[in-house]
Amino acid sequence: MTAFFQNTIGLPFGWAWFLATIVGILVIALPLMLAVAMIIYADRKIWAAMALRRGPNVVGPFGLLQSFADGLKVFLQETIIPSSANKTLFLIAPIITFTVALIVWAVVPFQAGVVLSNINVGLLYVLAASSLGVYGIILAGWSSNSKYPFYSAIRAAAQMVSYEVSIGFVLISIVLWAGSFNLGVIVDEQQGHVLGFLNGFGFNPLLFPMAVVFFISSLAETQRAPFDLTEAESELVAGYQTEYSSMSFALYWLGEYANVILMCTLNATLFWGGYLPPVDWAPLYAVPGILWLFAKILFFFFCFSWVKATVPRYRYDQLMRLGWKIFLPLSLIFVFLVSGYLMLTRVGVPA
Repeated sequence: MTAFFQNTIGLPFGWAWFLATIVGILVIALPLMLAVAMIIYADRKIWAAMALRRGPNVVGPFGLLQSFADGLKVFLQETIIPSSANKTLFLIAPIITFTVALIVWAVVPFQAGVVLSNINVGLLYVLAASSLGVYGIILAGWSSNSKYPFYSAIRAAAQMVSYEVSIGFVLISIVLWAGSFNLGVIVDEQQGHVLGFLNGFGFNPLLFPMAVVFFISSLAETQRAPFDLTEAESELVAGYQTEYSSMSFALYWLGEYANVILMCTLNATLFWGGYLPPVDWAPLYAVPGILWLFAKILFFFFCFSWVKATVPRYRYDQLMRLGWKIFLPLSLIFVFLVSGYLMLTRVGVPA
């Protein structure tokens, strides 16, 4: 696109690159915001169907405009800041959460060669940027000067740190097998990975358990049920969002669902072939890669909603036990197994 602005409009390289970057950001961010609105609607319809209810069905055809009506309602509300709150941090916190939820998408490959920033350390960038999200929650809990949001912020910090440890070891297995931190290279390495025709590390018996661990850790990382201890209504009213209203509350809502879509995308990209079709068969490549990626994202989002609708909330001690006593040792064992297998098959036994 930089070349397009240079050759068509005659802009110098600096301005052409700047405009191309802005256009690329908008092409990702605007559809993502629309997707968040529609994914909230889909979430509510899935929950309703599993509980034998109707769900949103009044605003617009089939209730499709319900999310936009909710957004308008929130937008028209008054922004209330508690008198004893730290006003600066109180307003900055939701902006941090929303911004971090967007910047991670810069390195996600939507198709072969279609990525905003094709950096060699894309996976490290995802880990670093997504880890910043906890600051928005901690600042919200502390700056509200209210005990329930503060308890929620402490829970969120412990929960996110605990499950990021196991996620980190899971990703080590992926990096070892792909030989790169670049997400595009990781996807390409999954082509014909198993039996020469299955696209995806998830089909590999050594990596399938890691795919399961990553999926469950994704639920915990995004505070989705059954790990939504930060918003436990019976204990914490509404968690770190208790004192928020109007667009400040909406930014948390948008950021949460943008993170959910991101985790669904990472599950598809790291383990299930990303923009590749499930089977390495030439006719399937006639379908654009972005459609395959979109279909996989929808599947994982359905799984996220399915779990929320059917699995009861964990106790906090169960949450910590799962992360530290089960997932951490399991992921370490599989790092050892994967690295040992790769040493034997790629390097060989030393004489």
